[in-house]
Amino acid sequence: MQVGILGGGVGGLSTAIALKQAGFEVSIYERHSKPIEIGAGIVCWPNASFVLEQLGVLEQVAKVSGSLTYMNRFSNDGEPIGSLNINELNRLMRYPSYSIIRKDLMSIFIQRATELDIKIHYGFEVVDLTNNTSETIAHFSNGEKLQPDIIIGAEGRMKSITRKFVNGSNQPVYQGFINWVGVYESRSAVFSELSVSDYWGIGERFGIVPVTNNKAYWAGGIVSETMDEKLPNHYKSELHAIFKDWPDLINNIIKETPQSRINKIYVHDHDPIDVWCKSNVILLGDAAHAALPTSGQGACQALEDAWHLTKCLKENIDDIPKAFTQFTALRKSKTSGMIQGGRQLASSIFNQDVEYCKNRNLASKNTNYHDTVVGMAKGWSSGLPISG
Repeated sequence: MQVGILGGGVGGLSTAIALKQAGFEVSIYERHSKPIEIGAGIVCWPNASFVLEQLGVLEQVAKVSGSLTYMNRFSNDGEPIGSLNINELNRLMRYPSYSIIRKDLMSIFIQRATELDIKIHYGFEVVDLTNNTSETIAHFSNGEKLQPDIIIGAEGRMKSITRKFVNGSNQPVYQGFINWVGVYESRSAVFSELSVSDYWGIGERFGIVPVTNNKAYWAGGIVSETMDEKLPNHYKSELHAIFKDWPDLINNIIKETPQSRINKIYVHDHDPIDVWCKSNVILLGDAAHAALPTSGQGACQALEDAWHLTKCLKENIDDIPKAFTQFTALRKSKTSGMIQGGRQLASSIFNQDVEYCKNRNLASKNTNYHDTVVGMAKGWSSGLPISG
């Protein structure tokens, strides 16, 4: 059975690896001319680490990752407002949490794909899908065509042709805030422990995720009703203007991050959809269920998709429509919850009302984080054989 995967990001690569290990013939078609490095870093929470183990890459990931211990929340003036024990989350879910630079994770996936003789075709941008009886033809901008037994749409959130084919619309939803993201590296040790630091202001946020004691990826966010032109030469001055009165660590990170390692993202997600498949085409990852970065689960859910879809296809090899229906049923509720959860947290973090933010921070101080961890473990474990 021939499977064509459209998109060579986390979702596409992990699905290709899982399917090839299960005996399927798989090829990947990526619109960019080389491996993509959009985004700065990823936290592979325990549910993702379970899948990474199934893909045969968890050991490699561990070698270039940080083992996170806590997620600490602060106000924009540095006052502690809560701490979540990641060690306890890992214990409950029985897998570790790792912070990793996206480029490093992509390199590991590409190496694993090479080991499995999975062909990755770069410069293949999908421009149309046409249906021919029970099969679908993918048309590429370079004039090539693809007509495999199964087409998997994993082209991301912004312009997925497969989502438009399946759903009738692929218009992402701008959620009214910007993220500048970057990768910072110092010559000396900066982080005494590998804990996430999440600073909340009034309509503003800055998060730092260490990977080693001298390297971290970060994101600075601010409310913006409009989407203006991106001017990379202005990124640092924009960030300094916003965060100049925030803790010194933040300003040092902005100052010392090379301009070439900073990106500006107008943050979009997608409304949940009920139908993920049409004919022999199935959606996964951001093409199916793009959530905001505040969900903390974007890449993790793409990895779960890879594991679940492979399992469904193996169990229903002679009935692909049943496999697709089963996969959608297994994944729709959990991923819809991630979308809504990401939106709810973003609406709180990026609230611009001073009194609301004061009360929000007070509520964070008074949160029972043990119960929060238990709830996270239960939710993130659902559908996977990992919790106790």
